[in-house]
Amino acid sequence: MSSKTLAIRVLAIGMAVALSTDPASALQDNPAHTHIGHVATGFARTPDGAGLLPTAMAEAETAIQHVDLAWRDTSNLEWMQTHAAHVLHAVDPSQVDGGPGLGFGVIAASEGIAQHIELAAGSEGASDAVRTHANHVATAARAVAGRAREIADLAAQVGSAPEYSSAEGLTQRIRTLSRQLIEGADLNGDGQIGWGDGEGGLSQVERHMGLMMGAEGLQ
Repeated sequence: MSSKTLAIRVLAIGMAVALSTDPASALQDNPAHTHIGHVATGFARTPDGAGLLPTAMAEAETAIQHVDLAWRDTSNLEWMQTHAAHVLHAVDPSQVDGGPGLGFGVIAASEGIAQHIELAAGSEGASDAVRTHANHVATAARAVAGRAREIADLAAQVGSAPEYSSAEGLTQRIRTLSRQLIEGADLNGDGQIGWGDGEGGLSQVERHMGLMMGAEGLQ
């Protein structure tokens, strides 16, 4: 088992414990909680069945790791292209054959978060807290997916760059955006990173999932 797979399993287990002392019963009794669980604890289509949020986090960390490796030698075009391809695999594995990471991608995981949390909000009997925080979670998750698409486009440009000087600027932009996948970005310059207006990252997704789960008595 890889260290990253182990980390995902540990995070998923921790979130599962947070759902309740009897998570299976809770999820069966409340359809909204089923979709919350898909985001936080387990989803059948992800590697190892991990939740969509821990999967997105792990793939984002892989992207950060490999763009940092690319940045170590920006005078070496082949080096940058190799690691740009690894970044691309972490955000959108459909565009490249093989590479590090889980093979699911930040884009798919983030879009899945938005989809399932909106299903939670639309479920019969969903509480006001679920509906409110689902909007925050989905909005931030879609901002993450948008950044990941931009990263994928830039990584593809690095792959076709004719010389290292043009690849260097692209790699620098990928490096900035990759960190924003998790941290988000203060786009309006107010000194804070919120969930809306394109600012949100996976940290904001995680925060509002926590607020939602707390209000539901799930943690």
